[in-house]
Amino acid sequence: MFLTNSQPKFYGRRQGRKLRKAKSALIDSFLPQLTITPATVFDKKSLFGHPVEKICLEVGFGNGEHIAGQALKNPQDGFIGAEVFKNGIASLLSLLTGIKEGAGLPEKITLLPERTDNVRIFDNDIRLLFSRIPDGFIDKVFILFPDPWPKKRHAFRRFVNPENLKEIARILKKGGLLRIATDHKIYKGWALRQTCNFTNDKGEKIFRWTARSSNDWRLPPQDWVETKYQRKALAEGRKPVFFDFEKL
Repeated sequence: MFLTNSQPKFYGRRQGRKLRKAKSALIDSFLPQLTITPATVFDKKSLFGHPVEKICLEVGFGNGEHIAGQALKNPQDGFIGAEVFKNGIASLLSLLTGIKEGAGLPEKITLLPERTDNVRIFDNDIRLLFSRIPDGFIDKVFILFPDPWPKKRHAFRRFVNPENLKEIARILKKGGLLRIATDHKIYKGWALRQTCNFTNDKGEKIFRWTARSSNDWRLPPQDWVETKYQRKALAEGRKPVFFDFEKL
């Protein structure tokens, strides 16, 4: 983690239950190998220790199921995950290494044999990292089930807003993908309006909603990786939507 002099106000938890032995070991011993630091160079040939074809960014990866699944299915691409919740970071590290509670810790913690070294983690607020990412550097941005902050007086806390969309538009390449998923009835309309109506300084729209039929946003995309939160939402009767936007 690194901080700046202009630390933005963060709303939410940074840690839940105390981590047990295995996950604490992952945080202490393995996370530093994957962490984005002030010395990290944003270059497609060196960021992951080897060249990658595309670079994808997931904002708030939760317990890591989606980014871990995408990274496994697309070993040719690189994935940057930003998350402040320490327990979620530990869960992602567990998925990447296969180390779980109750099993003995190896002498050296490594990725599972079937995995490529194609995940990097920023363990802080993504807004602190935006300024370091070059223009057009990212091919895909995932914002999946963000906190909806449903009360009107908390709307300013919602991540999908003009200020953050401006940064996403800058770092996303032309023709790149912005995917927003949510199961909250208020956030569905909010995210769609904010993104479809977002314009640059010339008044030009920046994102094009790619849906051509209701199935395009009601059903998961073909490359979707199911998440724990998604399963919970469905079990409780909430129907997620999946909005894909193209950067114009």
